[in-house]
Amino acid sequence: MSKNKKIIDLAKQVIDDEVHALIGLKEYIDENFEKIVNTIYECKGRLIFTGIGKSGHISKKISATLSSTGTSSFFMHSTEAFHGDLGMIQADDIVVAISYSGETEDLIKTIPMIKKLGCSVIGVSGNDNSTLSKISDHHQLIKVEREACPLDLAPTSSATATLVWGDALAISLMNKKDFKPEDFAK
Repeated sequence: MSKNKKIIDLAKQVIDDEVHALIGLKEYIDENFEKIVNTIYECKGRLIFTGIGKSGHISKKISATLSSTGTSSFFMHSTEAFHGDLGMIQADDIVVAISYSGETEDLIKTIPMIKKLGCSVIGVSGNDNSTLSKISDHHQLIKVEREACPLDLAPTSSATATLVWGDALAISLMNKKDFKPEDFAK
């Protein structure tokens, strides 16, 4: 029984840690977030998400949510960009690059090529002084005090916070576009 209690206590602590991270996320939803929403709203091209590892998985989910709520979007794996996938990107597109460290090598290497195509880049990271922050046209800081992982290694709280930021982005755009239930069916 005591072993189960430890598991239950640990699970509840993970939830508490992630809720704490989400409450902290509200600190980063400011005028910069509004500029990002307006930039995406005014986009003449498509919205492309990119990332690697857990950030790639989060990028895919955010992209899918946006697509189903009225903002056309797709995912491009950052590593695949070097193997022909940059051909999917056009000058009027906006690329949202997600990397919690802001230093993910393959992602960072794609940004100059994306910008050379004429695209705007929105970087999302947990470090305002990261390379991603510096080379992006817009940067969204999403920083967590600590991961729910007891080793502070696995992206847990940071992944949850980024996912919720994506939901806030999708709903903000949905509202701005006056998206209706009948639009969802389309």
